[in-house]
Amino acid sequence: MAWSDVYERCVEEIAAVAGDLGPDDLGRRVLATPEWTVHQLLAHLAGGARDVVTGRMDDAPQPAWTARHVAERADTSAAGLLTELQAQVALLTPMLQDNPRPAIVWDIAVHLADLHETLGLGIAPSATWEPVLDAVLPPGAREDLGLEDAVPDYELFRGRFSRRSRAQLRSWGLPGTAIETFGVFGVREDDQPVP
Repeated sequence: MAWSDVYERCVEEIAAVAGDLGPDDLGRRVLATPEWTVHQLLAHLAGGARDVVTGRMDDAPQPAWTARHVAERADTSAAGLLTELQAQVALLTPMLQDNPRPAIVWDIAVHLADLHETLGLGIAPSATWEPVLDAVLPPGAREDLGLEDAVPDYELFRGRFSRRSRAQLRSWGLPGTAIETFGVFGVREDDQPVP
């Protein structure tokens, strides 16, 4: 599957999930992110996509970069954020065609799963995250860690992007050294909800 297809599916799913959310759900804290609400998560996704398209990548992917997305869109409605996000899809498509490691696709896939878990919607559609998992943890790497059958693919995806705690990774049977390096954003101590 092409990365542009994965990105487009993620945007479609986010729009379907967030399009009718009320104030309580938009104000809900997204556990796996840096203290963001659902509204702030949408602001980051819209801002990140716009920045990639316009080349405004100063400080990316540092916290100052993502904080700017949130701050600049604090007063934008959820509908406005979704419109901004959707408007970037066609502009991003050519940028994703020959990119073997498209961070913008991985970012939206991870945050879509964050959104699903926060809202109690279960696992996001596999087409939105399986290609990302295959890129960041190919089957041979799973075997090297002794995880080929022991852990569901969705959990490997979440753990690889630091969405599972040290204790959760330990429960998979990962050795201590692998636990410290498994998550691309480091090790977290707070257990995360597992759908």
